Amino acid sequence: MIATASSYNAPMPPAIDPLLLDALPRSSGVYIFLGECTLPLYIGKSIDIRSRVLSHLRNHDEARIVAQIRKIEYIETAGEIGALLLESQMIKVHNPLFNIRLRRVRSLCTWQLIADHKGRTPHLISGQDTQLGITPHLYGVYSSRQAATQQLRELAQQHQLCLGLLGLEKINTRGCFGLQIRQCMGACVGKEDRSQHDARLQQALEDVQIHAWPHAGIHELVEQQNDWVQKHHIHNWQYLGTHCSRSGEIKPLLKNKGFDFDVYKILYRTIMKNIH
Repeated sequence: MIATASSYNAPMPPAIDPLLLDALPRSSGVYIFLGECTLPLYIGKSIDIRSRVLSHLRNHDEARIVAQIRKIEYIETAGEIGALLLESQMIKVHNPLFNIRLRRVRSLCTWQLIADHKGRTPHLISGQDTQLGITPHLYGVYSSRQAATQQLRELAQQHQLCLGLLGLEKINTRGCFGLQIRQCMGACVGKEDRSQHDARLQQALEDVQIHAWPHAGIHELVEQQNDWVQKHHIHNWQYLGTHCSRSGEIKPLLKNKGFDFDVYKILYRTIMKNIH
């Protein structure tokens, strides 16, 4: 059972009209908690705006946010993808006080597997030096070299990869340090065939692979709620805008300045599910 304003028994923010809560829609979209001077405190999305907002107000762990709410606004969408895209963009534009996830990251890096006569080695490259979302054989998107290196070390431990061959450690005559503590299977000193090591490396990186855009041009992702239709235009994993049967063309809030990892994560499963 979803609570209504009349059944809501926790202390209500004094500036919020209970009738406003009853009027919140039971549909997909984005909601905005506003504080003094209409500053955005928090921006979220849901497939049921009313239910999600009430869950915030009932949550004692969010009392600090709730106490500062002076107004609640919302924007409906025809489906969940539209809500996710709008939420991601609004957070990056407005930087709400209590949103940490989805903040804009201006500098990105990624691993690229480069092959030579010895085998394949991951090289860390800047997102400015490659076309993320277009270039194949890229793995992971990171905000810093430290974050990228940390994940590669974790994958190496899980898959018994050689830190020396990954370029994260020096190899001496006895091999890498991982070999001495039995975390490396010995590819660094010839105890394991390099091709077997590289096959495990490839497998380890598969879960973080950044797939190249699978379409020749712009892809139209359609969402519909009754007679309301929204068509999201996507190219190279970038959100270009939406054609809405209610309001016409909707332009993105952010100028497209390249690859946005949050947009990629929102779109990946939906777009790729019909590819294979």
